Amino acid sequence: MTATTAAPALTARAVLLDMDGTLVNSDAVVERCWRRWSEKHGLDFDEVIEVVHGRQGYASMAVLLPERPMAENHAENREMLAAETSDMEGVVPVPGAPAFMASLVGLPHALVTSADVPLSTGRMAAAGLALPEVRVTAESVGASKPDPEGFLKGAAELGFDPADCVVFEDSEAGILAGRAAGMRVVGVGPRAARFGPTVHVDDLTGVRVADAGEEGLRLTFG
Repeated sequence: MTATTAAPALTARAVLLDMDGTLVNSDAVVERCWRRWSEKHGLDFDEVIEVVHGRQGYASMAVLLPERPMAENHAENREMLAAETSDMEGVVPVPGAPAFMASLVGLPHALVTSADVPLSTGRMAAAGLALPEVRVTAESVGASKPDPEGFLKGAAELGFDPADCVVFEDSEAGILAGRAAGMRVVGVGPRAARFGPTVHVDDLTGVRVADAGEEGLRLTFG
């Protein structure tokens, strides 16, 4: 059963969805790839993994190796994306994600992910989830979460004011990005609870979105 820490329902005009940790559990792959990277650079993996969730790889590397030229971060990020895209072992949907995504069919929603097109396409397919028609991926933005650019672009592409959008996120970087965009945030999973989302749920079990007519969309947390 999904637990909530705030209102039993929210209304919105559109929903913006993070992917990793929110719709798709890719922790096994992320941890394998970043553990290898940590060992390569002589860094503590536990400290590294606290940084990487939600950010694009180059942005995580910039935090972890602040003296390194950004060009090297971008180059190594391309290698990281290729490694992650080739490894789908253990990628599964977050509990409740299939039914939640089914409830969004025909309603305004978008994917806003730090993954690029190949990685997001591969992971959603591996988890058995359909890709939303509107997608904001790493190629679409100039700044990584926690910058709000991705969420603002998602709202604009859907044609709604940021204040009328609700974000679903699992990471600190993503929750900060949603809040910076002026949006309410549903935090999904154990990581999210620490970072002050509007609503927190353990997973997507029982979370539904429905057409509420003139009110827009009604989000319920069963």
